[in-house]
Amino acid sequence: MALCAGRESADINGAGLEFYVSLLHLIVVAMVQGLTEFLPISSSAHLILVPLAGDWPDQGPTIDIAVHLGTLGAVMLYFRKDVAVMAMGLLSLLLGRPDAGARLFLLVMAGTLPALAAGYLLASQGFMEVLRSPLIIAWTTVLFGLLLWAVDRTCLRINSMEQLGFAAVLLIGLAQILALIPGTSRSGITITAARALGFERVDAARISLLLSMPIILAAAGYAGFGVVQGGQLSLGLDALVAAALAFLTALLAVALMMRWLRHASYTPFVIYRLALGAGLLYWLYA
Repeated sequence: MALCAGRESADINGAGLEFYVSLLHLIVVAMVQGLTEFLPISSSAHLILVPLAGDWPDQGPTIDIAVHLGTLGAVMLYFRKDVAVMAMGLLSLLLGRPDAGARLFLLVMAGTLPALAAGYLLASQGFMEVLRSPLIIAWTTVLFGLLLWAVDRTCLRINSMEQLGFAAVLLIGLAQILALIPGTSRSGITITAARALGFERVDAARISLLLSMPIILAAAGYAGFGVVQGGQLSLGLDALVAAALAFLTALLAVALMMRWLRHASYTPFVIYRLALGAGLLYWLYA
């Protein structure tokens, strides 16, 4: 009897420990996604490295989708005025009376299409998994961080959001294709391209974040379609908690970054990237 009771107690303690470890994993994944999605430091790199750093299993597609939708909600809330303008612009476009909102909507779509097409092509051919290598992440983190620093330090700040045209947004959209390589950072490379074209720091970040909305929605939709087809969809409390945490941390990250950029540069993000990349390279080669 005593032996049985001891085993039952051990089983209960083991289950409790497993629950807390799973909860900690969920919190870490959600907060990492929220904090890194829109900062120029690569969210995909961090999400790939989280299971390795914590010796955790992969969080699974449902949690991935949940945290992406949480961050999408955050950026849409922060730029709610732009979202409303684009929504009304789409309506005016459908009614045959395009206005300034329609132009902004079309600019965002034009800047999104190159990465959407390239992403679908790579994902459908199975190339995305090939790129998920810690070595690739380490080098892209360092190299594209240095590129952001060089461009931000040397390029002029002569253009504002109002001067964004289709040629410029297409160039930024083409640069966004590079973000399909983990470690590059989608926001980092689009901000780099916008700064290279002479846009102010705040406006470069605004352009980048507006372009992120359809990209995140498309990525979540593509992943969701695959999950539903495979019968893996499991919308439990863990997915809701992950989405809520990602939403809150992403909203905080965006607000702090935009406030910082009103009076400072991207240098702190570059320093973080260099430290992360150097640490990864040391870990890989040591």
